[in-house]
Amino acid sequence: MQKDSKQETQPESILTEDVIILESSLFGAPTVVAEARDSSEERTSPSVSVHPLTDQSGLAACAVPYRQELMLRGKSNYTITCFLSDLKMFGDYIGHDIPVGRITKETLTDWLMKLKFGTDHTPAPKTMARRVTFLKNFFSWLAREGVVREDPSASLTLERPLPPLPELLSEDEIQRLLTAASEDPRCHCLVYLVLRAGLKKEEVMGLKVHHIDLNDPQPPLITVHFPAAMEKQRRERRLALPAEFTTIFKQYQVSYHLTDAVFECTDRNLNYILARAIKEAGIEKRVTLQLLRDIFAVEQLRAGISLDALREKLGLSDEAWLESKEKYRRLAFPK
Repeated sequence: MQKDSKQETQPESILTEDVIILESSLFGAPTVVAEARDSSEERTSPSVSVHPLTDQSGLAACAVPYRQELMLRGKSNYTITCFLSDLKMFGDYIGHDIPVGRITKETLTDWLMKLKFGTDHTPAPKTMARRVTFLKNFFSWLAREGVVREDPSASLTLERPLPPLPELLSEDEIQRLLTAASEDPRCHCLVYLVLRAGLKKEEVMGLKVHHIDLNDPQPPLITVHFPAAMEKQRRERRLALPAEFTTIFKQYQVSYHLTDAVFECTDRNLNYILARAIKEAGIEKRVTLQLLRDIFAVEQLRAGISLDALREKLGLSDEAWLESKEKYRRLAFPK
């Protein structure tokens, strides 16, 4: 998501001897997030000590519990910052003390129109799309929690601008890349995991040796894990790879003496590893790990897999799938 103007500042958490306080940069007076715990208590996920929300609660009262909701849902720090900033901007428009139960679809539409046409600076299309996403995320949460009876954002249309389609590799270029990658067992394993299993970079970085099951070499299996505290855990999945991955991984394991992490390097190093193979293969196109993941998705669709099955293989959230589904359909079946 695109960054916004200076208005969007990230709330800071300050730890004192008595309480954790959410800095006043969002809604004025500091808000108590959690009481200090006795050192003997087990420290797990953060808890929030606030009055229960009702349809008479104002937007300001929603800030802290909404922030915790986003954290528990596994949203990135950047997404949390942007959504809380959008919440503040919305509150600045309608009033931070207006009961959430009185907010209607017309209120939301008026705010969006004011943002789009009522200022000298017109927000970028991606910024407007993100603000619609924020409204749908925020009010669907309130409805899910029973704070409001109806979700006023339910019928809002998300006009997400379609990004330009990437230029995929040809079959010849893919084979040249695999041949060049095979010169280094680490590079060969990396390219294969993304090109033949569709893993994200963050999933590659989190992969452990014990996540790879070679007991049945045909097919070898990979389990994609997420931290236990994140909602992404529900999208943990097992993926089957072609049988030849067994040989590729065993060679890599022996050559690099793997014991725990499959890739003992930074995510930036993964880009360098791929770049060397691209250069060796003589490929002039811009090639990233995301492009290899896109190629995997397109090949799956062309092989006849359903969109729902593809989403499960890619492990995409509802929001991410909205844009990715259309991109992969256009790439796989251009008119």
